[in-house]
Amino acid sequence: MSKDASDEIPAAEAPAKRAPLNKYALACAVLASMNSILLGYDISVMSGAQKFMKEDLNISDTKIAILAGIINIYSLVGSLAAGRTSDWIGRRYTMVLAAVIFFAGALIMGLAPSYAILMLGRFVAGVGVGYALMIAPVYTAEVAPASARGLLTSFPEVFINTGVLLGYVSNFAFYRLPLSIGWRAMFLVGAVPPVFLALGVLAMPESPRWLVMQGRIGDARRVLEKTSDSPAEAEERLADIKNAVGIPEGISDDDEVVTIVRKSRGSHGEGVWRDLLIRPTPAVRRILIACLGLQFFQQASGIDSVVLYSPRVFDKAGLHSDSHSIGASVAVGASKTLFILVATFLLDRVGRRPLLLTSAAGMVISLVTLASALHVIDQRPEGQATPLVGLSIAMVLAFVASFSIGMGPIAWVYSSEIFPLRLRAQGCALGTAMNRIMSGAISMSFLSLCKAITFAGSFYLYAGIATAGWVFMFFFLPETRGRSLEDTIVLFGGDEHDTNAVGKEHGHGQNKSTELTT
Repeated sequence: MSKDASDEIPAAEAPAKRAPLNKYALACAVLASMNSILLGYDISVMSGAQKFMKEDLNISDTKIAILAGIINIYSLVGSLAAGRTSDWIGRRYTMVLAAVIFFAGALIMGLAPSYAILMLGRFVAGVGVGYALMIAPVYTAEVAPASARGLLTSFPEVFINTGVLLGYVSNFAFYRLPLSIGWRAMFLVGAVPPVFLALGVLAMPESPRWLVMQGRIGDARRVLEKTSDSPAEAEERLADIKNAVGIPEGISDDDEVVTIVRKSRGSHGEGVWRDLLIRPTPAVRRILIACLGLQFFQQASGIDSVVLYSPRVFDKAGLHSDSHSIGASVAVGASKTLFILVATFLLDRVGRRPLLLTSAAGMVISLVTLASALHVIDQRPEGQATPLVGLSIAMVLAFVASFSIGMGPIAWVYSSEIFPLRLRAQGCALGTAMNRIMSGAISMSFLSLCKAITFAGSFYLYAGIATAGWVFMFFFLPETRGRSLEDTIVLFGGDEHDTNAVGKEHGHGQNKSTELTT
């Protein structure tokens, strides 16, 4: 591969003295990111509910695997639609829509009398999950000041892990109920958070970058004044956004701005798919590869198999009682949640690359050790590998902890901050689609894979994929810490014109410095 463009660029340095965390931006990030609870809860609650659903509805392992993983495929509908929807109605109302859709899905799943109705509920909930996954990091990245963008943009993953923990707790709380009631209660509880999330989101401001794209400069300035570390930074961020949208300096009248934006035909996402997929500039192509590659390796290394099927993994390791295996699964959720909090406070201090590389290395070591322990357990008679049971549990916890300090949160942080403004919503939608496709493929194939090559063989395979991910991240992902959103394209070999004239190589438009090409 050609020399990394970032080699010629001085590494971004954190400020010598860190600005105090902007509390208004923090509140916005928390409210937006809480939508991500929906995905985490759904994944983990399914891990405990599947055994009781199988007995109550008399369905096979194959149907259970499809039911568990298909929500990730269904979420493609939401994630791909969310890019255009958020460009059209705004980031804020897109989050409300996500909560409403998931609420309906949770009700359908909890009240489902048959497998077919359960599948319908999974489809509806999946669309809501897709919307939530795509829009939360985009909104947070666009609101956050550069000094805290890594911290705040990692919040969606924090709340995914919080949802995972709550799902496991729900499993533990309801598994003793009568067979036909327990698993339904687990799903119905998931309908409660979306109600409060939708109400909370209505109290948030709209993204300043979306407001500028609509020509609402005054509204954008007011939001930036509240979410920036200083008035000077607010004006600088506004100038950068206006430049990215193609608004010449000195123009601040909203009516005139609307005219310019409409002439550019980019206020609602028109022409973006062409500039992303059909005729991208070299810098945009490299950004797209970075985003899709990172999202691919995040899921292909097996995290959802461990979270979704942890009771079965623990049963294979020797924990056969429901209380022990579900209890150990709660520890998995606690470990993921604890270490994601560690990551959030290191992102803007250590940087993205060191955490990603450390995370992938830890995942490889823990997966290889877990696979080796399960292989030995397979070779020994029942009850003669007791010490390895503890080692297996420890390695599952180490794996999810390693994932949570890097690959988990940074895939979303990185993807949301590298695309130019006009391509950001749909670019992130493509990344989310890759994430969901791989999550669905991994979670639906895990049981069949284990039957074909054993549990140990499956985890050796995931370790190999994680190793390939480490190599990809080392060579393809430059450091973005400390960069403004409008400046990150330079790290991928672009220049200032790539920010506001994505299609310049293809001869669109007359004035590339002021017109946004479609």
